[in-house]
Amino acid sequence: MGFKTFHTARRLITDIETMHMIRKGQMNCPKGSTTSVAQQFYSLTI
Repeated sequence: MGFKTFHTARRLITDIETMHMIRKGQMNCPKGSTTSVAQQFYSLTI
């Protein structure tokens, strides 16, 4: 079906890449901080 706008496609790809970075542990988190993947993603959506 495709995307209706370029903005929608770009947003989806950005979110997918963000999830990959979180899963790989590439996000900047304070040292000693143990946050779950769900907590990191939620903090980005606020």
